[in-house]
Amino acid sequence: MAKHTVTIASTDDLPRAAKEFASLMDDRTVYAFSGEMGAGKTTFISALCKELGVDEDFAGSPTFSIINEYRSDTTAELIYHFDLYRIENIEEAFDIGVEDYFDSGALCLLEWPEKIADILPDDTVDVNITVNPDGSRTLTFDGED
Repeated sequence: MAKHTVTIASTDDLPRAAKEFASLMDDRTVYAFSGEMGAGKTTFISALCKELGVDEDFAGSPTFSIINEYRSDTTAELIYHFDLYRIENIEEAFDIGVEDYFDSGALCLLEWPEKIADILPDDTVDVNITVNPDGSRTLTFDGED
């Protein structure tokens, strides 16, 4: 696996960073975004969804619904955005059918994946978002060679 790094200098740099990240995505469909509260997980996923053709009005945080479903206007592909912050245990994840989403072949973008780490697919792409001292963000993840 090759290690990929994408730097986001500021919010104005999000479209470029999302485009770079999208170009590095491979055939894997589950992307697990980890980072401290306020690191920008939702903001980056929204920018990524926009880059993937989702109408920007729809790519918000699924905080109150746990899962938002989007459809790309360019590819017609489904994209699922999970905010697992409020999940209390693995049973709740099973109750909402996360495994069915993971097995669907649709792109699944997860926030707070550590809540369900034990049931993530083996080929999940772990994306870490780090807040740098200057306020920029660094995304690191493994990609196929």
